[in-house]
Amino acid sequence: MSASTQKITLAKGLNMGLRKAMEDDPKVLVMGEDVGKLGGVFRITDGLQKDFGEDRVIDSPLAESGIVGTAVGLALRGYRPVVEIQFDGFVYPAYDQIVCQVAKMHYRSKGRSPMPMVIRIPFGGGIGAVEHHSESPEAQFAHTPGLKVVACSNPVDGYWMMQQAIASDDPVIFLEPKRQYHAEKAELDESATPEPLFTSRVVRRGEDVTVLAYGPTVKTAMSAAEAAATEGRSLEVIDLRTLSPLDMGPVYESVRRTGRAVITHEAHVNLGIGAEVAARVTEECFYSLESPVLRVGGFDTPYPASRIEEDFLPDLDRVLDAVDRTLAY
Repeated sequence: MSASTQKITLAKGLNMGLRKAMEDDPKVLVMGEDVGKLGGVFRITDGLQKDFGEDRVIDSPLAESGIVGTAVGLALRGYRPVVEIQFDGFVYPAYDQIVCQVAKMHYRSKGRSPMPMVIRIPFGGGIGAVEHHSESPEAQFAHTPGLKVVACSNPVDGYWMMQQAIASDDPVIFLEPKRQYHAEKAELDESATPEPLFTSRVVRRGEDVTVLAYGPTVKTAMSAAEAAATEGRSLEVIDLRTLSPLDMGPVYESVRRTGRAVITHEAHVNLGIGAEVAARVTEECFYSLESPVLRVGGFDTPYPASRIEEDFLPDLDRVLDAVDRTLAY
């Protein structure tokens, strides 16, 4: 590795991205429950308060509505607040602020009042947690005009996407797959040119079926592709990365070649991101499709107790089953 490269986890990438943004712009602030002295429950903000002080890394009360409401005022005054929602299921007390104020302020003011704010949400399951700690609420935010919604899936994207989201003048819901925080490492080259924020990316080339994923299910899709290859099947995997706006160009190009598409996410299948993606693929690629677009996701129940969460979450076998079904048409 060169001097500009290092092996990092997703947690480290996000921490480094926050640190770089704070170094580059004194208007960047970090707020949330336990983000300061503790460094966050997942240690994503570790060391930031020590280096930037309590005025820029703020330990807030346990009040999500208050955290986001305060950030609205800060953004209106020219700051770039980055707020942490400690767990996905804790975001709902702030939902009113997010959809009624954060999402609408720029439009309501006819462009005079931008809302440069990042709302970080650790999302998804697989960590053996109790209820309200393993949910996937992304569709609720992607459905709200005025919000940008992105989901990183790997350490390198975590580093670059965090900085890009903070630099955006639009409010960004930044989804972080919590079970990937301290998992595999990847090589980060800080001198590289990052891809634009609101773009999807082909992460594995294939010819037979297009598999679409984001956040925690990108790893699942990649594992499915590796398993399928042992049986002579070639899966193309696309990391959507951005959920609002959706970047469908690479998706359409892929599906027109493969003729088949499977999308997987941890959120409930009913009215999930997969439904919108399936509708758009059907509209744009109808004459290229050899079978219906299939969805693989969580079941339509509240998130279950941790002892059975592996039965709830989409896994390699369920993705491969969908691949089998789409190839059977």
